[in-house]
Amino acid sequence: MKQRIEKLISSIHDDEAVLVTSYPNIFYYSGFTSPDACLLLTHDESYILTDSRYFIQAREEAPDLKLYNISNGLDSLLKRIAEKNIGYEEEHLTVARHRKLQKRLPREFELVKMQKNINAPRRIKGKGEIEIIAAAEKIGDMAFLHILDYIKPGVSEREIALELEFYMKRQGASALSFDTICASGVRSAMPHGTASDKPIEKGDLLTLDFGCVYKGYCSDMTRTVAVGKIGEKQKEIYDIVLKAQKEAISKIKPGLKCSYIDSVARKIITDAGYGKNFGHGLGHSVGVEIHEMPSLSPKCDDIIKSGHILTVEPGIYIENFGGVRIEDLVAVEDNGIVNLTNSEKELIIV
Repeated sequence: MKQRIEKLISSIHDDEAVLVTSYPNIFYYSGFTSPDACLLLTHDESYILTDSRYFIQAREEAPDLKLYNISNGLDSLLKRIAEKNIGYEEEHLTVARHRKLQKRLPREFELVKMQKNINAPRRIKGKGEIEIIAAAEKIGDMAFLHILDYIKPGVSEREIALELEFYMKRQGASALSFDTICASGVRSAMPHGTASDKPIEKGDLLTLDFGCVYKGYCSDMTRTVAVGKIGEKQKEIYDIVLKAQKEAISKIKPGLKCSYIDSVARKIITDAGYGKNFGHGLGHSVGVEIHEMPSLSPKCDDIIKSGHILTVEPGIYIENFGGVRIEDLVAVEDNGIVNLTNSEKELIIV
């Protein structure tokens, strides 16, 4: 944690400090696992600000930071620091809270937008972070293998999603990365079709997009399976998506633009006649949040670097017919990638 704070502080001016208020960044820079806190990071000291309910937890989880009772207000703490500009998270701090904070600050202090600086160190994952994300993804692999025996005609999407979620928590997950997507039949044409009471039917394509939080880090994977015999067009779009996904993964390496990797998959799908049916970006980064930067999309020209964790998830979605998405989570290394997702992705028929 100390090195993370040092990296952040090295990116700001000598007369600036940083106020961290969002839970993902509080966790990233301190290890503290409660949102009821904030951090004040300066060139000389690092403080965790919380109240008496969390003093014991803060001492255990964030021993490198000085503990400050937020109930005493910020005034006395601000008098201790020499910095006069306070960087804040403009994507998190509400207008009302910003106004209140500005009003309480001494006149010589100024609030400065600093979200980019605060988020930047999270882009490159260290070895320990990658190992945790890999462990989270392994829980997902185990959950997918488990759920295959549970998928049967007559079982509802909601029941399948709940079984997935219970299983991941039984394996050590502390939470879900996001609401589980479980969409079958014509509903699989909805990229974010959360589970409904619809029963699974023979001939359905069933898309499962799910992930869990393990030791503070997220996993993410998607598989589409066939329930019994499916039609030729369903098989066709599955094969196109799989080809696009494999080809995109094979191209990922440091030094390339994120938009280029997106274009590799998008061209295959477009050339097959389904370009209009692939409406989202190819992928995104994953870490303490399920959606981080950079992203694999037509609009992101960020350069891929070693230490990036990226999803690769092309899809084809046809209204009133159905859809397919296949997603792996990969870790970028100096000479290519390591695929953290090990579940079968050739078409599975259950």
